[in-house]
Amino acid sequence: MRRRRHCRSSLLGILLLSASLLADDRPRIAIIIDDLGNERRNGVRAIQLDGPIAYAILPGTPRARELAELAHAAGRDVLLHLPLQAEADLESRQSGGLNLDMSRQAFSLAVTRSLDAVPHVIGINTHRGSLLTRHPGHMGWLMDDLGRRDGLFFVDSYTTADSVALRIARERGIPSMRRDVFLDPDRRLDTVEREFARLKSIAQARGYAVGIGHPYPETLDFLDRALPGLDAEGFALVPISELVTQHDRQGLDPRIASGE
Repeated sequence: MRRRRHCRSSLLGILLLSASLLADDRPRIAIIIDDLGNERRNGVRAIQLDGPIAYAILPGTPRARELAELAHAAGRDVLLHLPLQAEADLESRQSGGLNLDMSRQAFSLAVTRSLDAVPHVIGINTHRGSLLTRHPGHMGWLMDDLGRRDGLFFVDSYTTADSVALRIARERGIPSMRRDVFLDPDRRLDTVEREFARLKSIAQARGYAVGIGHPYPETLDFLDRALPGLDAEGFALVPISELVTQHDRQGLDPRIASGE
């Protein structure tokens, strides 16, 4: 009798959880703040933003470990912001930077050192990378290296329309998504307002959207004001890890899976 009651109780719990997940059909928004690690003041301020923001931290920067520890202590997602060679670079000169001229061994060693340089990392996103993300071979190396670390996910910051990073990640079985909107391609307030509105519009139309911003005072001022109102507007602000996991289980929108 006790076992039967326990089974009924467990089943009821599962049904209630499923119902709550189905009931919350609000458009979901995930936001990543990039480029943390060089400067403490705005890094700390970014971590104090309201809601489950993710923080992407550059390896080898003077405040990388401190800010990663602060973000983790606040219960936030910590990402490695991995420098990749851009079209404008002769080489990727930043610490941990990956470039086309690396051997397979050197490439893998750089990935390992970058991951080890930032504590509490649960995923990575790309820094720059408009050249390297166009190359399937090097993206295959990267995804194979990530696959050797249990549980890591990948977010393509999508700095070029020619990026193959998302496609390769999914082919290699790495949970992954792609950035939809840069919130601050410049630091003007009207730009941030416009791009935030575009982020919400995409989420409204598709059910979810991923935005990336930077620890600029103008961006942080705007997010301080805008984030608390998302719930009343009918949006759910969610961790990027949650969004990636849900889409990995359920299957991505075909437009995203194909890299269109």
